Amino acid sequence: MKSLIFLPEAKEEMNEAARYYEAQASGLGVDYLSEVERAVTSISESPELWPKLVGELRRRLVRRFPFGILYYIESKEIIIVAVAHLRRRPGYWKNRIGF
Repeated sequence: MKSLIFLPEAKEEMNEAARYYEAQASGLGVDYLSEVERAVTSISESPELWPKLVGELRRRLVRRFPFGILYYIESKEIIIVAVAHLRRRPGYWKNRIGF
């Protein structure tokens, strides 16, 4: 299994969303992080399963929440580029990738 690397921006947007959801309802932020963790685990187990979005960039949707995990596969690791809200600022993450 390849190691997973979160870009700092991806980790921050994931944590920001968790804080937002927790402020909306107690425990909702924890639920969000659990769903993200489930999605990340499935990516690490079968990284080529999820469809390509742009070039070699792939997207795995997060269950229950309007987020997608954008990532690409390298020879020894999987790079998480963004944990992106699907209805806000489309393509904002493009400057994080080089293809």
